[in-house]
Amino acid sequence: MDRRKARIISSLLGIIVAVSVLLLIEDEPKPQYFHNSGKVFGTYYSIRYQALTDLQDSINAALQAFDNSLSMFNPRSTLSAINTNRDTTTDAFIEQMWAEAERVYLFSGGAFDITVAPLVNLWGFGFKNRGQVTQAKIDSLLPLVGFGKVRLENHHVVKSDPRMMIDGGAVAKGQACDMIAAVLERNGSADYLVEIGGEIVSRGVNAKGDKWHIGITKPVEETADAPQSSELQEIIAVHNICMATSGNYRNFYYEGEEKRSHTIDPRTGRPVQHPLLSATVVSSSCMRADALATACMVLGADKALEMMDSSSPDACYLIVAEGDSTVVRTSENWEERLQN
Repeated sequence: MDRRKARIISSLLGIIVAVSVLLLIEDEPKPQYFHNSGKVFGTYYSIRYQALTDLQDSINAALQAFDNSLSMFNPRSTLSAINTNRDTTTDAFIEQMWAEAERVYLFSGGAFDITVAPLVNLWGFGFKNRGQVTQAKIDSLLPLVGFGKVRLENHHVVKSDPRMMIDGGAVAKGQACDMIAAVLERNGSADYLVEIGGEIVSRGVNAKGDKWHIGITKPVEETADAPQSSELQEIIAVHNICMATSGNYRNFYYEGEEKRSHTIDPRTGRPVQHPLLSATVVSSSCMRADALATACMVLGADKALEMMDSSSPDACYLIVAEGDSTVVRTSENWEERLQN
């Protein structure tokens, strides 16, 4: 009888433990997909990710820290202090940007150059209002442009001329995408799509368990009468990708009959004049993709393809004006790069 009671008690205890474990499992939070969006850096962001909790606060804090470092429009940022020579001390974001900027500067033969800020301001695309542009003014600013005239030394920016300024705008959105992706991964997310102003980092799968679907925007010229177009040139389906797009169809103005785009060639000091409308680049990081897309826009289609075909980890998708229509030109490894 005692043994029988013991078996019954043992069985009941086993059932109680099993039920308790099941209840604990049911009470544990389960990963779900979240969507955070908002405005940042003068553009918009959209972040979809799988996680145990909503990470909006962590995302906002990271974006604010990034703005406090690399924004040219934030007078209290580290970069603003460097540009005005108040304090030349760098931080981790600036040094990360600097390293990639140097690599792309060398790779592009100087087509990408973060010291282009004085020229960007002259043409009215920076943080200063546009004045009258003359060749004499361009010539006076060209000596202040050139990545070889600045250097990092013991966590300080050293300039050959104190009037030189750094423009991180051509890599900022891409770098911020990489940063937010790192925030998500530190919080256990393996499935996400980060998009800031058209620059993208994706990993894993979407809420349906499928590849992420990403659109490449058709380069339709925008005016006050024709605002930003949502028409897509193509949609690609990917698991893991870092992608950035640069184009001259949104940020421009006309001076008489001459169209002046925001892409300034740091070698000539003038806005580029060629039929390349947009460049989409896939690379190992979104920051590198962002810088390479700008370099492509400076170089034009033919030279951009020459550059990109010499670099197997990187690939590009170019939309080029041809008469009244457009044509698509891609690097040799574009399709392969999307698959891999």
